[in-house]
Amino acid sequence: MSYLDNIRTFVRVYELGSMSAAGRDLRISPAVTSARISQLEDYLGVRLFQRTTRNLSPTEQGQAFYPGAVSVLEAVDQAEAKVMHLTDAPRGTLFVAAPLGMGRRLVAPQVPEFLAEYPEINMRLRLSDRAVDLTTEGLDLAFFLGQPADSNLKIRKIADCRRVLCAAPDYINRRGMPTDGAALLRDGHNCLNLRYPGASEFQWMLETAEGPQRFAVSGRHECDDGDVLTDWALAGEGIALKPVFEVATHLSAGRLLPVATKTLPVPVQMACLYTHRRHQDPKTRLFMDFMTERMARVIKEAEARTDLV
Repeated sequence: MSYLDNIRTFVRVYELGSMSAAGRDLRISPAVTSARISQLEDYLGVRLFQRTTRNLSPTEQGQAFYPGAVSVLEAVDQAEAKVMHLTDAPRGTLFVAAPLGMGRRLVAPQVPEFLAEYPEINMRLRLSDRAVDLTTEGLDLAFFLGQPADSNLKIRKIADCRRVLCAAPDYINRRGMPTDGAALLRDGHNCLNLRYPGASEFQWMLETAEGPQRFAVSGRHECDDGDVLTDWALAGEGIALKPVFEVATHLSAGRLLPVATKTLPVPVQMACLYTHRRHQDPKTRLFMDFMTERMARVIKEAEARTDLV
């Protein structure tokens, strides 16, 4: 397996552009990462990377070797997938990403049951509200809300999630109850914005009598963690746009109240992204099947107990 390990290390170094990043991704030390690349270069008799103290870039030979190296790894993955499918014993490590709120409430609680059912599978779950790249980050699949920018990936839809504009009673008592999206802008309401590096200009898409319309809201509070926005809303700091499943408990208890209900937010798609190659992996397919059914049920139950009008 050492030659395959060297090829796999080369591919991750090439894709991530860094020995240290590839080592972290593969869970090996920088010394092992460097040694594997050196062994591969010695075997091939060429330099695959130009190294300086600050930069690392593939040589012409490295660029030529990369497509074939990827094909080799894909062939091995496909062969292993067929064997595991025949033996009905999926194994290996799943690398999964999800937004913070979705990951904490919908994904993470289901993982123990999945791993108990498939004891030879390991889980590496990464939670972040930033956009992720499946290829460069070595992910098997990524859950998301919205519409992905990369059309080359496969999408498996889970549900259309209802969303709600909500605020604490204390905020409404101080600032008044906005009836619609126009009131948010006209009365200068403090809108709590989810924003991360690279995010586009923030707008809320609301249903109006004329159809969906974008409202360029603004406010003093921004964060790249959706749960922080919920905490700010609970503290009476402003109005948050949230998937219903994330705040259903607070709405039921009256800690948050729906606002601007004449223009409800447009529902957002919840789905998972994966590559065609990853879908051939039994453990990836099993996990998507397992999570899709359970997540859709939890969302439906949360929305059923929440009255938004």
